[in-house]
Amino acid sequence: MEQSGPEERPEGRGAVLDVQKKSTPTGVGDEKMGQTLARSEQAAELAMLRRKFFEMGEVPDKGLPEPVIRSWRRCRRDGLDERASGRLDNVSRSEFSVARERSGLLLSHASGVMEHLFEQIRSSGSMVVLSDAEGLILHALGDPTFVDRAGRVALQPGADWSERQRGTNAVGSALVERRPVEIFGGEHYLERNNILTCSAAPIFDPRGEMLGVLDISGDHRSYQPHTLGLARVGVRLLERSLFESEHARHVLFAFHPRPEGVGGLQEGLLAVSADGEIVGVDRQARTLLGIADAHRGGFGGFANLFRNSFGAAMDRAARDPVGLLELELRAGGAVFARPRVSLAWYAAASPVRSAPRSSRRSAGEPARKAAKPGTITLDSLSTGDATLQFALDRAGKVVGKNIPLLVQGESGVGKELFAQACHNSGPRAAGPFVALNCAAIPENLIESELFGYTGGAFTGARREGAVGRIQQAHGGTLFLDEIGDMPLAMQARLLRVLQERRVLPIGASEAVPVDIALVCATHRVLSEEVKSGRFREDLYYRVNGLTVHLPPLRERTDIRCIVMKLIEEEATDRAPGSVQVGEDVMHFIESYPWPGNIRQLQNVLRVALALLDDDEDEIRPHHLPEEIFSSDVSVHDKRSAPAAPLPAPAEPAAAPRRGRKLKEFQADVIQRALDEVDGNVSAAARQLGISRNTLYRKLGYKF
Repeated sequence: MEQSGPEERPEGRGAVLDVQKKSTPTGVGDEKMGQTLARSEQAAELAMLRRKFFEMGEVPDKGLPEPVIRSWRRCRRDGLDERASGRLDNVSRSEFSVARERSGLLLSHASGVMEHLFEQIRSSGSMVVLSDAEGLILHALGDPTFVDRAGRVALQPGADWSERQRGTNAVGSALVERRPVEIFGGEHYLERNNILTCSAAPIFDPRGEMLGVLDISGDHRSYQPHTLGLARVGVRLLERSLFESEHARHVLFAFHPRPEGVGGLQEGLLAVSADGEIVGVDRQARTLLGIADAHRGGFGGFANLFRNSFGAAMDRAARDPVGLLELELRAGGAVFARPRVSLAWYAAASPVRSAPRSSRRSAGEPARKAAKPGTITLDSLSTGDATLQFALDRAGKVVGKNIPLLVQGESGVGKELFAQACHNSGPRAAGPFVALNCAAIPENLIESELFGYTGGAFTGARREGAVGRIQQAHGGTLFLDEIGDMPLAMQARLLRVLQERRVLPIGASEAVPVDIALVCATHRVLSEEVKSGRFREDLYYRVNGLTVHLPPLRERTDIRCIVMKLIEEEATDRAPGSVQVGEDVMHFIESYPWPGNIRQLQNVLRVALALLDDDEDEIRPHHLPEEIFSSDVSVHDKRSAPAAPLPAPAEPAAAPRRGRKLKEFQADVIQRALDEVDGNVSAAARQLGISRNTLYRKLGYKF
């Protein structure tokens, strides 16, 4: 990795761009004229270089940066026509959604950085662009006048700006070169893109894998020599945010060879586990320590790199939290460092000096606590359904990794239970689990519920104030149910809390640091809510680090297992396993569409258990609540056909039940009851648990 600095300039461009500096007079009016002259000379120089390459087939030996020459050669080799004018279609909406979901973590961290960069270039006729590792533009912010011009060359979200599609350009060339690139005006391979000047830097994850590109593009007539440096600063901020997020549960050592470098953008970051193992080294740290970017293996213990021990360094930091440590490198020399320890680290770390080595976790192993008996965990939710298991497995991999989780599914599928299981399955299990239903609280109260307030902050406020839900969840998990119903004003405040990890109670003058894991849930399709303007796009990418979908009950294959588990939970006054479900009832439960999902099934079984007599141990049709039969929804048999033919039944087979109405199923149950009592209506009514008049009405008699 090359270090960025104000003195760095793209290679080979000095002969062209220095004209602007030499030609600039001191007067304001003369300055504008000098800049116009410089741009004219610059454009003429580039036009001559283009003619030499495209018309005469010669490769310019000077005047163009080496990355541009290499890119032109690649584009010619790939058969691109520099004069092509046909418009390339953007990817489809579904492909774009998949790409954004795939880069959700990058988007969630890049949103704030892009807004910060845009504030620096606002009103300069420019835009900030984020692409993925394939060159697909995921997000863009810019001045409206330039955004319109950029749209003419499809510099917009959904467009592919890889070199193979758009020729030489900063986004595509930075991906190939794997280093910052600046493409000015006529240096673009395609003539139609010569209106642009673009400065881009690649983004790498903490393991050195390419994630995408951050680009600043503008009108070629408004070239600013500092733009590439600004893009690199943005990438540095973004990569640091990604690194800190991934290693939130480790000690972060910020260091630099000079004391004044600690705390600035040029500091390096080391992540160290509670056992003193170096588990992460960011790109700046690699540069400062001379570690090759290609190095992907382990880094060993803290003592392998420094002559100081990890325990001694932490002791010194504890005695002087604001001071700098001087750490001696085993390779020679020294660096100044300041360790940063989060509350999450204290919660997850075993004592470094007192715990025996056999009890310490290995590097990279997540801190997990054994769940108490009877506690809902991700493992306990596994009941055999493949779709649910997929969601459980994905959630299990991000628990404890500071990645926000978005749980989507219909009402009643168990989203809060799933969130509770994630909390109980991770290193925060001992901390609080705080749930808030955003749809159940009046809009005028949700702000105080979330953020809390100081005493006397508003009329009706308690004298002693109140701690908000976010602050209550400190050290644990905050579950925001139905976040899709949160008012837009609250979405903006929540976004700031998630970005800064600090909450400002109503009426307070000082923000309070918070350490929370975030799980959100909604039955709405948030991507559609974003398009309709009802949900903030930047918040959407902040809360959906990983999205899991819980299947509705009607699509699950483990309904029998769910039924028996619910019965065990509800039948607390009976011996375990003593209550059974009749096969006809079980078939009905498997076939019913359950619009209320597990919540509805639980209520039905609760009623059925209450209607069981003391001497009964099997749930029969007459134990089910009557209203479930009066619903006018179709019953579908989802069970697969048996692998081998079943023996012929002793009694005539019932009519096929696929697609039948519940009224038809109800008629079968009534007829079976009448047959069992030889047509005695009173006896059949007693068996069905309904009155005789109700049974007559269901048989079609009018009174």
